[in-house]
Amino acid sequence: MTRASIVGWAHTPFGKLEDPDVESLMARVSGEALAHAGIGPEDVDGIYVGVMNNGFSKQGFEAAQVALSRPELVHVPATRLENACATGSAALYTALDFVESGRGRVALVVGAEKMTAKSVVETSDILLSASYRKEEGDTEVGFAGVFGRIAQNYFQRYGDRSEELARIAAKNHRNGVSNPYAQMRRDFGFEFCNAVSDKNPYVAAPLRRTDCSLISDGAAAIVVADEETAQRLQRSIAFRTRQHVNDILPLSRRDPTTFAGARIAWEKARSDAGVTLDDLDLVETHDCFTIAELIEYEAMGLAAPGEGYRVVREGIAEKGGRLPVNPSGGLKSKGHPIGATGVSMHVMACLQLMNDAGDMQIPDAGLVGVFNMGGAAVANYVSILERRK
Repeated sequence: MTRASIVGWAHTPFGKLEDPDVESLMARVSGEALAHAGIGPEDVDGIYVGVMNNGFSKQGFEAAQVALSRPELVHVPATRLENACATGSAALYTALDFVESGRGRVALVVGAEKMTAKSVVETSDILLSASYRKEEGDTEVGFAGVFGRIAQNYFQRYGDRSEELARIAAKNHRNGVSNPYAQMRRDFGFEFCNAVSDKNPYVAAPLRRTDCSLISDGAAAIVVADEETAQRLQRSIAFRTRQHVNDILPLSRRDPTTFAGARIAWEKARSDAGVTLDDLDLVETHDCFTIAELIEYEAMGLAAPGEGYRVVREGIAEKGGRLPVNPSGGLKSKGHPIGATGVSMHVMACLQLMNDAGDMQIPDAGLVGVFNMGGAAVANYVSILERRK
């Protein structure tokens, strides 16, 4: 079986953008990614689009929209993927499967979302569809409320970790200052993140505004190619491993304070890659809420259950720590346009591996982990990437 690798990418800024819709966002990155890869549109064999939508726009059928800005792609097979907040990774992994199966040599992956055209109330309801509505559909303030309940359960079991959540928020906002694509390039500091105030109120107690990721517009694209094609191109980022593990959707049927699916995905990734966490130079993880990043420390194996606070207190996840986590600023600072997020996280990893991350750069980054999840750790994707060329 041929192994596929990433050979090019593109990324818009994230935030409240002037682009009117997903079509225009995808148009911005699709051509740029192909140009970055050194691939002509005539060489693309498949297109894989990640857009959640689910009510953000009445216009669906996003896979067919990529060719509207690139007439050369009109007859290329195109498919849209949706897997909640892991939609972008679902599109990327499907493109990798397409190339590695031998069905094509080059695939274009585009992830995008236009969220800011809806009101906060509408957006909250749309995002709640990533939970089990039969049991969780009445959760106040939507998906933030779901994670607020997770935080409450975690605190009841392991003690109040509000200070550690504030330190995670402060870390990611501090890191985001260096990310030119980030929606919120501002260092708020620990004291602001740790206090409840008019500017930092509770959104879903114990989660404050600084504990919650942003409503965002944005797009990112990646070009993947088979080994023979990649050998003649300028760059090649390979997957040492990639794992996808699901968990049951209703939180009532599992321990919400333990991301079991994420833990299994990380265990499989480390085993398949033949590495330990000490071999990784950094991780980009899915901090949709700060409580998620705290529990993910435990799921990836940085700390025992209930002891993720040690990672925070010991500075392990800081840029200068033993395993920097989210040097890009994460979803917390960079923004979280749902369909674009998984693709964006892999682009951030590629920038690090190519030593192109600017002020975000972790020196001598050679092996990078990415964790992207859909829902409350329901669809769990772990990639471990390395530079081949």
